[in-house]
This record gives sequence, C-alpha cells and structure tokens, in this order.
Amino acid sequence: MSKSNSTILSMQGDTRSTRHALAAWYELTKPGITLMVVISAAAGFYLALPRDFLTLDYALLFMLTIVGTALVSAGSCVLNHVIEHNYDREMKRTMFRPIPSGVIRRSSAAWYGVILAVAGLGILLAAHPLTAALAALTVFLYLGVYTPMKRSTQLATLFGGIPGALPPLGGYATVSGQIGIEAMVLFMILFLWQMPHFLSLAWMYRRDYERGGFPMLTVLDGSGMIVARHIVTYSLLLLLFSLLLTMLSVTGVVYFAGALVLGTIFVATGVRFFIERSNSNARRVLLSSYFYLLALITLMFIDKA
Repeated sequence: MSKSNSTILSMQGDTRSTRHALAAWYELTKPGITLMVVISAAAGFYLALPRDFLTLDYALLFMLTIVGTALVSAGSCVLNHVIEHNYDREMKRTMFRPIPSGVIRRSSAAWYGVILAVAGLGILLAAHPLTAALAALTVFLYLGVYTPMKRSTQLATLFGGIPGALPPLGGYATVSGQIGIEAMVLFMILFLWQMPHFLSLAWMYRRDYERGGFPMLTVLDGSGMIVARHIVTYSLLLLLFSLLLTMLSVTGVVYFAGALVLGTIFVATGVRFFIERSNSNARRVLLSSYFYLLALITLMFIDKA
C-alpha cells in the first residue's frame, strides 16, 4: 500500500471516529425528548402572543425561549444518563448508551450536562425570570424527585409527568409574565399525554425494567389489565382537556374538530390495547401518541382564535 493511500485511510478512520464521538455526545441529550419539550414550549409561547406579534422584540424572546429551553432539556437528559448509568448497564435497551458502553466517561458527561443546563437557565433568565424559575423547577423535579423515585415506587410515572408538562408554561410565561388558565390547560394536556405514551413504552420493555430493578406498574401488573385501564382513562381525559382550549376561546372550531377526531383515534388505540395486551398494540399506542401530540400542536398554530 502506498503512503498516500495509507494517509487517506487514516484520515477516513479519524473522520469516522469523530463522527462516532459527536453522535455519542448528541445521544446523551435525548434529542427526541428535547425536541418534544421545545415544541411544547413553542406552543405555549405562541398561544400567549397578542395579535400584533410580528415584531423584533417577540422574535428575540422566541429565540431566547427556544434555545434556552433546548439547552436546559438537553442538560437535564445528560445528567439523567449520568445518574442512571449503573442501571442502564442492566437493561438491553440501554446498555449500549454512551456512558455504560464506555464511549464517554461519566465525569465528562456530568460537566457537559451541567454546562448545558446552566447556560440554558441563563438564557431563559434573559427571556423572563418566571420562565427561568419554571425551568429550574423542571430540572429539580426531573433529576431530584422523579429519577430517584423510579427505583422505589410505581408512582414515579405520575410524578414524572409534572416536569414533563412544565415547558409550555415556560413558553407562555415568557410572553405574558404569568401563568394563565390557558397555560394550565396546556399543562394538563402534556401531563395526560405522557401517561399512555410512557405506559405503552414501559409495557413493551417491561422485562427490561424488571431486569433493571425498576418497580414500574407494567412490571407489577403481570396481566396488563391495570395498565390498559390507565391508558384508556388518561386518553379519555386528554380528549376532554384538549377541547377546553376552544371553550376558553383560545382556539377555533377547526382545532376543536381536529382535536375531537385525533382524541377519538388515540382513545381507540388504547381500547385496542385493552382488548389485546400485546407488544404490537402497545407500539401502536406509542406511535399514535407521537402523531397525536404533533398534530394537535399543529392545529393550535393553525387555528389560534
């Protein structure tokens, strides 16, 4: 092999190694979760906007809110990886994550998470103090309450829904400087949505959670009957709360009709899981939950009253 060919192969190897490292750092931020957090914060921001919102001030506030929220969410997710790295080693679904697989050192990841979260909180403080306070509360509840609770009680899922539903309140607070009833409805929509979303995921990986020592409802409820009841109940409540936005004159009739259809379909997937508690039906609930939330938020943007 010529020296030039050897050099080229070495450069290609270095490039692949760099890409692999960057992908690992990116994976630590749980990009799927962070994206959903940012979208929900954007929805809260948008619903709080006045009619004459096309100004430079609101554009700047929006950028601060989105970037700050993304950084805080990413930092929290990284620190969650750090805290749970030993448990991740026990589960097939998580054993190849960057820290348990040895790709990234735990100490390095910890600094990475802290820097991201602190930078995000600083940016949100520039947007509005209440937004930053809500973000700080989210970090505390997620890392200080929900994460340790997962090792001791099935109620962790319920408590975990609180920090997961706070981002739209932050987006709303940036514009309004307060938390109005519309924002609380958004909070309830996100809170209720998380229950069937996470329970369906936890059912699919119930053996993994059992192996990892997590006392999830899906582990304790061997038949899945209680899990299915929860999924259907929360889906029905989600449908009702989604319609409240139109009743409060926040959204119009197009949103109302769309929310009714989307909610009915989502409930139907839960009922299907109730009838046959299989992994394939749980996967349908999970995938439907992603589509439901994105479609519902899209309707909010399209048909704001």
